[in-house]
Amino acid sequence: MSTHLSRELSKPIRFVIDAAVRAPSPHNTQPWRFVFGTTWIDVLLDRERVLAVADPTGREARLSCGAAILNMRMALRAAGRLPVVSLLPESSRPDLLARVWVRGRNQATPDDVAMYRAALNRRSNRKPFTDQVVPARVRRLLVAAAAVEGAELRLLEQPAELTALARLLREAERLQADDPAFRAELERWTAGDAGRMDGVPETVDSYSARSSTLLSLRHFGGQAESVRSYEQDPLVAVLGSHTDAPLAQLRAGQAMQRVLLTATIVGVSASFLSQPVELPASRAALRAQLGGRLQPQVVLRLGYGYPAASTPRRAVEAVSSREPGLLGSEG
Repeated sequence: MSTHLSRELSKPIRFVIDAAVRAPSPHNTQPWRFVFGTTWIDVLLDRERVLAVADPTGREARLSCGAAILNMRMALRAAGRLPVVSLLPESSRPDLLARVWVRGRNQATPDDVAMYRAALNRRSNRKPFTDQVVPARVRRLLVAAAAVEGAELRLLEQPAELTALARLLREAERLQADDPAFRAELERWTAGDAGRMDGVPETVDSYSARSSTLLSLRHFGGQAESVRSYEQDPLVAVLGSHTDAPLAQLRAGQAMQRVLLTATIVGVSASFLSQPVELPASRAALRAQLGGRLQPQVVLRLGYGYPAASTPRRAVEAVSSREPGLLGSEG
């Protein structure tokens, strides 16, 4: 099947899906599938890869698929093609998240090429960052990147805001660590096989910040944990949407990815602080902290750090299939 599908995948389609699968996902679950025709690619939610405990509604999985859609858009624009995206195109198929049409020629700009290259090179960086301050100009760029996709990036620049977020983070982490179902799910996605192309590899950086700094990063169980000195004044941002429906989550995922790609271009590292938005109570408390207007979708730690290793991705053939019987019928 893989050999046959390799023949079916045209070079442009492969190019776009290869960019899509570089998107981030919780525990590197890669919760997507792609079905393609000659002029379009469907993005589908892979229910078997949605985290039943950490993400029971599929919200984080839809954010990840939104990030994949943004990567597809950037790949097409860099290739000189015009992407046209229809989100949730069929109400009777809620797991059909988007159809991405490959339309006419479009002159690629330097920004298009830079964003595509960033999609290939972006890494989540769990290592300690330096204490170099992210300048105001860069902060404005990141805020503007979220706004392009209709979301809002709120920087927690006041000490009281950061302290409140850290309190939520620690409590959410404690509750998850005390939950046997959560621990079992996390263990299932902590890769033990050297050849596994999903999950969190044993080589991922796993450090503890509990003893010396404000923020605490998730520890992936089964891996050696070492204590390192983290930045003393971290920059934390919350990306929020104005509603919390699946459509808003897909748009927020695209905004998240545009922020991450913009950060990559300007040399800023990012890692996820997912605990506060994975539990309903802490997410509601975070929303209240933000003034009650935004639905918090993503919490990011931003700063300057050393390069991080990449995590594995499944091959294009493993996540793609050809829509049968539609050759030549796409409009």
